[in-house]
Formats: sequence, C-alpha cells, structure tokens
Amino acid sequence: MSLEEEIETLKKRHAFLERAIDEESHRPRPDPETLSDLKRQKLRIKDELFRLERN
Repeated sequence: MSLEEEIETLKKRHAFLERAIDEESHRPRPDPETLSDLKRQKLRIKDELFRLERN
C-alpha cells in the first residue's frame, strides 16, 4: 500500500469514527464508554495521519 493510499484509508476511517461519535452522542442515552472508545480511536488515527503527512 502506498503512502497516499494509507493516508486516504486513515482519512476514511477518521470520517467514519466522526459519524459514529455524532450518532452515539445524539442517542437518547449515549454510552459514555462507547463514546470514549470511539474518541480514543479517532485520536490515534489523527496522530497517525499527522505523522504520515509530515514525512
């Protein structure tokens, strides 16, 4: 997988997690553990994107 493909894949995953966080947040009773996990995953991807895009 090329660097560009990897970055694109991570961007898609980041967008998916953003939507999942939004959906969970707007549920009548959002699960704090689920939200925390989704946000943690999103942050890891953001950090990885930053690292890859700097190179």
